[in-house]
Amino acid sequence: MFDTFISKYDLFIYLIIFIKIIFVIAAVYYKYLTKKSSSTAWLESTQNIKAKTEFIFIALMAILLIYIFNPWSRPKITSETRYLLYLFGWILLFTADWGSFITVSSTYKLIMNQLT
Repeated sequence: MFDTFISKYDLFIYLIIFIKIIFVIAAVYYKYLTKKSSSTAWLESTQNIKAKTEFIFIALMAILLIYIFNPWSRPKITSETRYLLYLFGWILLFTADWGSFITVSSTYKLIMNQLT
């Protein structure tokens, strides 16, 4: 009966959105706790929730990408899926560890040696 109103694909998309909302709430709350200088127990638990929801989000997005780009079938990409993929791209860019990439890069080392 429930399948007639909403597809499993839509439920999966809504699950991804729900996980992302939990992540955003945990991230904002973590920033609030760091500025307030709260107890380390709350900081650690909030950081743990934030890290786990980020991992779940990335794993679910990977499954979505595998499903969408499956070479044997062409599922319809909805506006929610487009929005999630757009958001996923920005999140990956912002959360990437750029510092370790740049400092390890041989080009960066060459430029820094030329400047010093």
